[in-house]
Amino acid sequence: MSLVMVSKTSARGLLILLALGSLPLWGCARMPYTTTVVYEEQRLSVMLQREVVLSAYAHPAQIAPQQMAAILRGFSLREQQSLPLRWFAEEMPPKKLFRDDELQVLAPQLADALRKAGPEERVYFELFAPGLNPRYRRDVTGGWVAVHGHLLHLTIDYFHVQQPVTQSDPYDYNYPTPWTPEKIYLLYFEPGRFYVIDPTIDRRGVDFLVFMKTVPSP
Repeated sequence: MSLVMVSKTSARGLLILLALGSLPLWGCARMPYTTTVVYEEQRLSVMLQREVVLSAYAHPAQIAPQQMAAILRGFSLREQQSLPLRWFAEEMPPKKLFRDDELQVLAPQLADALRKAGPEERVYFELFAPGLNPRYRRDVTGGWVAVHGHLLHLTIDYFHVQQPVTQSDPYDYNYPTPWTPEKIYLLYFEPGRFYVIDPTIDRRGVDFLVFMKTVPSP
C-alpha cells in the first residue's frame, strides 16, 4: 500500500515538474514573431512582426514618407533609471531620438511597411552604425511602430546600444554572444498637444491625423 502511495506521489511530482519546466518555453513562444522582411541593407532592417495577442491595428495605414519623417522628428527620449539615479537623469534634457540622416533612411521604409502591414502586425526596425570597435560591435537603435485608431505608437528597445556584429564571440567561438537586453525608455513628443493617451490600450501615441494638418503636403 505504501509503495503505491509513494509511486502516485512521485508521478504527481513529476507531472508538476514537467508543467513548470514547460512554462519558459511557452512564454518564449508568446513573443511577436517576424512574418516578412520588408527591407534589409547594411544600415537598416525593417520587418513585419505578428502580434500573438489580438491587437486590431489600423493597418494597412497610409502615411507619406515626408509626414512620417515629420512625426519621428518630434520624438526625444531618456533611459528610465531607478532611484537615486532617476533624480540626476531628470535634470538632463531628453535626447533627440533620430538624426536627419537617420530619418532619410528610416522614414520611407516605415511608411512603406505600414502600407503592407496587416491588422495583427507591427513594424519592427533596427538602425545600424559602426560601433566603438567596428569589427566586432555595431551601434543599434531599434524599436517598433504601429497605428491604433488615429494614433501612431512608437516603442524603443535600443537607443545607440553597442551590440555584437555576429552571434559568435570573436574570442571564444564555442559560445554565442547574446545581445544586450532591451531597455526601458521614456518617450516625449513635441508639440506635446499631439501626444495623447489612447484609452483603449492606456498608452500614449501621436494623433497623426491632426498633426499632419500642420505638415506641408508632399
